[in-house]
Amino acid sequence: MITRVLHISHRYNGDFVRCVLLAAILLGTVACQNDGNDPQSEEPHALVDATLVYTLSATQIQAIAKLSGLDINVSEFVGDVDIYKVKYNTEYKGVNLVASGLISLPKSGAAAPVISYQHATITRDADAPSNFSVSKPETLVAGAFSSSGFVTVIPDYVGYGSTSSTFHPFFVEDALAASVIDMLHAAIELAEEKNVTLDKKLFLAGYSEGGYVTMATHKAIEADGVGYLELTASFPGAGAYDLQDIQERLFAMNTYEYPFYLGYITLAYQHTYGFNTVLTDFFQEPYASRMPGLFDNLKGFGEINSQLTTDVGALIQPELRTGLLTDTRYKYLADAFKQNSLTDWKPTKRMFMYHGTSDTTVPFENSKHTYDVLIGNGTSTDIVSLTPLPGDHLSAVTPYVADLLIKISALK
Repeated sequence: MITRVLHISHRYNGDFVRCVLLAAILLGTVACQNDGNDPQSEEPHALVDATLVYTLSATQIQAIAKLSGLDINVSEFVGDVDIYKVKYNTEYKGVNLVASGLISLPKSGAAAPVISYQHATITRDADAPSNFSVSKPETLVAGAFSSSGFVTVIPDYVGYGSTSSTFHPFFVEDALAASVIDMLHAAIELAEEKNVTLDKKLFLAGYSEGGYVTMATHKAIEADGVGYLELTASFPGAGAYDLQDIQERLFAMNTYEYPFYLGYITLAYQHTYGFNTVLTDFFQEPYASRMPGLFDNLKGFGEINSQLTTDVGALIQPELRTGLLTDTRYKYLADAFKQNSLTDWKPTKRMFMYHGTSDTTVPFENSKHTYDVLIGNGTSTDIVSLTPLPGDHLSAVTPYVADLLIKISALK
């Protein structure tokens, strides 16, 4: 049984191991092809440094698979994998930064497609993928998928890893997409440097914040490309894609289980756009004054939540709840939400959207609204689909991954 595959929280590592192993098995049966084109890298100098941090053998993966308790054929794990901690050039607010992440390369010698996995929300730098540990979920993603033939790319995003001194631009579209695309350029260079042939196909996947980043990256790639690679399909799951819509839905609730999300996006917009009054415009006291000290890259979201309140009426300023889109005092904030909403484009590459129908963390209706807007923009239902899933924000991960694997296997 597949459970809790993507990195929702470090609490789910045990189930995650079992999930990702099955994922690799399902993907391992499909062969890759090379179209014979030689030059892989069209955008040099993205890669700054790559350090080999672990070599995972097929035998090791098979051993883990046997311990997982799953009834699986471990002989499907045939490829050894090199996992690299990578530093690469990107840009945020007009400033060049050296960001980080993990890239894993298959050692099979066969032409490899690329999958970029965008992790879900984290609030501790210790949980950044590049802060390497064998037991981390991202390490298992990298190892298992690459054992099945993928070059696997896992960005930290700006704000974590080597850029931990910069506040993470949570739900800032351009910054997040750029951190993924620039790392994909670095992956092209690393593959060329290590004599790994790419077959051009690129897949994007991610859940929760990773779903938003996946869609933002898909949009940016359709606009500007990504060097040698050609986007085949993306699989955004349970992201908050229309930020004006999501705020209105959350403001209408009496209680909200994860108030740290609201603090995170508000602080991110303060840091990104210089909104000096946004905390007091958004939150009531004592939470407005308390918020900056909670996001220090050391506290997990549970600890942050414990310092806030789930009572929306006590957390949010009442004037903002009723006037976000109508009161001119809040136009700057409404405009920022609109600017970072992913509803102003027309996808032309396959995009498979997923969302749990019982999700109250990121309501299902936001994905349905976004899907309807994209179709209204002229996108074909043959290009964009929305699959309603049973479950909430956590339990819907299981069917998300199951369908994701089937579709990637067919497209690979």
